[in-house]
Amino acid sequence: MNIKRQISILKAQIEEEKKKRKTGKGGGWLVEKHGAAQITLIGFTNSGKSSLISAVTNAKPLISNYPYSTVEPAVGMLPYQDIYFQLVEAPSLQPTLEETSWNLKILGLIRNADGIILVLDLQEDTSQQFKLLKRILEDSKIFVEKPRGRVVIDRRADGLGVQVVVVGKLLDATHEDVKNLLNSYKIYNATVKVYGEATLNDVEEAVFGGVQYKPTLIVANKFDSENLKEKLKTLEAEVNGKLKILPVSCRTGKNLEKLGEEIFGLMEILRVYTKHPSKKEPSTEPIILRKGATVLDVAKEIHSQLYEKFWYAKVWGSSAKYSGERVGGDHVLADKDIIEIHTRK
Repeated sequence: MNIKRQISILKAQIEEEKKKRKTGKGGGWLVEKHGAAQITLIGFTNSGKSSLISAVTNAKPLISNYPYSTVEPAVGMLPYQDIYFQLVEAPSLQPTLEETSWNLKILGLIRNADGIILVLDLQEDTSQQFKLLKRILEDSKIFVEKPRGRVVIDRRADGLGVQVVVVGKLLDATHEDVKNLLNSYKIYNATVKVYGEATLNDVEEAVFGGVQYKPTLIVANKFDSENLKEKLKTLEAEVNGKLKILPVSCRTGKNLEKLGEEIFGLMEILRVYTKHPSKKEPSTEPIILRKGATVLDVAKEIHSQLYEKFWYAKVWGSSAKYSGERVGGDHVLADKDIIEIHTRK
């Protein structure tokens, strides 16, 4: 990254913090999370973000041909099967003023989100839009392309030490190496989840939380006519298969019904249904977790006492070898599993 640009961004962030301290108010936008995942819609002015969120959710943003007509985040809930996704429309980024407090507020929305939708206008130069959006994000250490490996560290205070769950492969380290690394930073109780192929350096980067990866979908909007297929092909060549592209038309409704399914796959969501030992039927409302989640993650999500007094669990579903299999806390779950947790007396 260019050093001058980095210094400029840091100065803008410092000024924003000074404003917060002087006024006693936060200078950014904070949208409380609801639903299975929070997805932020970003793009440049008149790309169709307001039309998209209005078409697929209950949100009623101002839809206008005037540039920068959206000045506050708009929020709506997108239903998909038995869950909802929270869509947050961010005001439009300013492409020539990346370091302004305006763009910093939008970047704050993105950092808080679970995923991103890049809304591009197919009637304009979509490749240029994509490259510019990607650069603005990467300059702020937000990456939209899935890394070879990813590490998530959940710190705890339960005295159970460092537990390592690998959904993939540790390339140059053992579980013991990971534990020793965390201990060297005075982290003695945590769950370390390794996705894909990761190195010990990736684990160390996760300790400091500097770089963020956000699962990202490209929505190529205004796909209203056949003569835009060439522009779509140009965008596909630029993206080179690294991100999924969903061409839509908010005007005609084309492909809008596919958005929920695309987000579900993007976020690698697991729906787990709990069952009380004294009841025959499981809950109808799922607990939402991410791929790689374990039985202990479910126990922790329900109640701290279930987590602390966990003994074993029974599992029904595709992760179990047979219906009602008795498993330990490190058992990795699959979508639509049913779980019955038993505790020590």
